[in-house]
Amino acid sequence: MRAVRDHERAVGALRRSYAAVPAGETVRLAKQTSNLFRPRSAPRTPGLDVSGLTGVLAVDEAARTADVQGMCTYEDLVDATLPHGLMPLVVPQLRTITLGGAVTGLGIESTSFRNGLPHESVLEMDVLTGAGELVTTRPQGEHADLHRAFPNSLGSLGYATRLRIELQPVGRHVALRNIRFTRLEELVDAIGEVVDKGAYAGEPVDAMDGVVFSPGESYLVLGAFTDEPEGRPSDYTGQEIYYRSLRRRTRDVLTAYDYLWRWDTDWFWCSAAFGVQHPVVRRLWPQRYRRSDVYHRIVRLEHRHRVAARVDRWRGRPARERVVQDVEIPLDRTPEFLRWFAGNVKMDPVWLCPLRLREPSGPGSARAWPLYPLQPGETYVNIGFWGSVPIAAGAADGDVNRRIEHMVSESGGHKSLYSDAYYDRAAFDRLYGGETWRAVKDRYDPDHRLTGLYEKAVSRA
Repeated sequence: MRAVRDHERAVGALRRSYAAVPAGETVRLAKQTSNLFRPRSAPRTPGLDVSGLTGVLAVDEAARTADVQGMCTYEDLVDATLPHGLMPLVVPQLRTITLGGAVTGLGIESTSFRNGLPHESVLEMDVLTGAGELVTTRPQGEHADLHRAFPNSLGSLGYATRLRIELQPVGRHVALRNIRFTRLEELVDAIGEVVDKGAYAGEPVDAMDGVVFSPGESYLVLGAFTDEPEGRPSDYTGQEIYYRSLRRRTRDVLTAYDYLWRWDTDWFWCSAAFGVQHPVVRRLWPQRYRRSDVYHRIVRLEHRHRVAARVDRWRGRPARERVVQDVEIPLDRTPEFLRWFAGNVKMDPVWLCPLRLREPSGPGSARAWPLYPLQPGETYVNIGFWGSVPIAAGAADGDVNRRIEHMVSESGGHKSLYSDAYYDRAAFDRLYGGETWRAVKDRYDPDHRLTGLYEKAVSRA
């Protein structure tokens, strides 16, 4: 089979590039793009060649599984599964997130209230370890320790070259209900009802997320997969903007494809920073460039050249602190956190995505994920906020993020590590399974060729 032969050649190229890294030098990926918001130091040595690991190897419609290379984007993965009426159990909201990246760095979306996180649907992985060995991990067996510790390891334990994942059926369309709440407690009660019953007000729910514009105005978006929608599907890739529709429409319909990428066109609402939401600019901005990866490239250029920061200084405006985070808060603490956030950080809107770890699927199933230790049976709400705030007089860059970290911990929650983090090492080890990480690190990367997890997430190595 050609795909298998091509994959074997790509893995061979990867292993040769590993062997070419001088002994004692740090091993890194030669990756041109990233969805991370952590500054990274410039590599001093050639990176690992992953250029041939970007495809879908096979889709098994009967078994509802797919074999996928680690650098395959979800955009390409969805293109391969939708013709079969299937989708990954969780499809992170941005097109260029890779499957390997979502597993080693976490991902989330509107099916997470019943399907958990992307790594929970991984049946097996081929992983190139820090020692240069290729091992196959499964929930049970010889390498089960690596399988459990891989999620949230951020490439500090190895890189996935192939993953076999579960798929689920999906209709050709998604019918949406946009339900407004004026009290956060009512919003939380509705989330609890959907999690418990798989339905709301008697109608089934396959997908759930939401938006908070203020503590007095929030929306829960409930989706149901269907082949026979009522009404013509909406299109938010043109002049209309998806998140604004929540205030105007109580019912909506999208094609399954457009639903999966509904947030990508405007990077949720962050495209406003580039003027893309202005009607005139939107007509002039080519539709093919209304994508999260394009916006992300613009942000990286700004971080490198600091043009906006220099203009702000010239105009006498205060410097700004980047506040780009996704945090998981227990459901019953969510109203308290949102009110604190609105009163202290003052960024809006924010995204909500309920989350619950999947139930064990059989005897001996591994459902403990020590590097991101959410509690089984507990419902969390992922709260996403992405922007910047002025640095107040007498304050320092990072102060707001540190206060958020403190509030997340006080709320019994967890914070994703794709962006800035400020924990000291003791707190980091306590929150992110440091003891387990070190044991697995010593087994699979005894010479510590790969950058450590704390160094990646906090020290910005």
